[in-house]
Amino acid sequence: MIDERLARAALSRLTEPADLRVANALAQVGAVGLYEHIVAGRAQDGVGADAAVRLDTIDPARELEQAERLGVRFVIPGDAEWPSQLDDLAHSEPVSELGGVPIGLWVRGAVRLDHLVDSTAIVGSRTSTTYGEHVAREVAAGVARAGHSVVSGAAFGIDQAAHRGALALDHPSVAVLACGVDRPYPSAHRSLIEHMAQVGAVVSEVPLGCAPLRVRFLARNRIIASLTRGTVLVEAAIRSGALNTAGWAESLSRPLMGVPGPVTSAQSQGVHLWIRRGAASLVTGPEDVLEVIGGMGDHLLEPPREPERARDRLNRRHHRVLEAVPVHQPAPLASIAATAGVGLLEVQRALSYLAGKGFVVRTGAGWRLAEAARP
Repeated sequence: MIDERLARAALSRLTEPADLRVANALAQVGAVGLYEHIVAGRAQDGVGADAAVRLDTIDPARELEQAERLGVRFVIPGDAEWPSQLDDLAHSEPVSELGGVPIGLWVRGAVRLDHLVDSTAIVGSRTSTTYGEHVAREVAAGVARAGHSVVSGAAFGIDQAAHRGALALDHPSVAVLACGVDRPYPSAHRSLIEHMAQVGAVVSEVPLGCAPLRVRFLARNRIIASLTRGTVLVEAAIRSGALNTAGWAESLSRPLMGVPGPVTSAQSQGVHLWIRRGAASLVTGPEDVLEVIGGMGDHLLEPPREPERARDRLNRRHHRVLEAVPVHQPAPLASIAATAGVGLLEVQRALSYLAGKGFVVRTGAGWRLAEAARP
């Protein structure tokens, strides 16, 4: 009888990721039961018919042996390394008619998936701007410095900037691919992906050798969103694929954060839309991100303030008198009182106080601002 790991390895090859029919069948009969139903031609909802076209070509035992030779492990539910946060996908609403907990994950790299509890997803446009890439690197470096792993998709633009921001601090980064972990995509990022396989991890839901198909990109987005504490959206046009990852974060009730861009930038229109409708929190740097995804009382930010000036410590009446004092030409007490609309006695007391604090000086002709108090 086939065991759980072999059955899941077989199903990983026989079915497409995030197929809701497969997820429902797994919930009903389990991995071994579903595999046996497919082999016997009893699988329902068209799953058997779809799987039958691949059935003659699979050898799960050989597939697992090949993966082991290449330093790839197949992590499945129930393993000590299985990241339990992925199980939330069983209860989230589908996005783009996809969903469900992964059958298993093929992993290259030393970073264990169960250590990604404190991790942050950073995603965005492939056609990014210099501004977007700079922000992605800064956010990635900041959250990495705080001990969070950075998870993204290794694509051009924002993804690669985020990976590089974490790696620049010698902190591991995790890439989730839409193809086999032995097939770096895009090929231009081969060295980046290979480096992450050495110091971080490269993860995929599809087996070795599988090609990157559009539906697989949409499926892998749910893994990026569910592996992490929250998702940061840096530059995404109205039809950007990164908004699909945002949709998964929303479906999972995970924090979604958006970095604002110039209002004239097409690359930021999708981000602005999500911020405007209240689905994404506005963040401008790693400190904001850490405050959103941190635990109760962690990474709390003080509201930004300008440095305190000496004038800030004056009360309202002192301000009123000070504003009535001429900059250069001295004015008599009565003139200052009339301009300020404050009684003579109170103006006299106020001017004495202001002189003691170095704001005004008295001359033979009256009062004027001190040099240090001039605009």
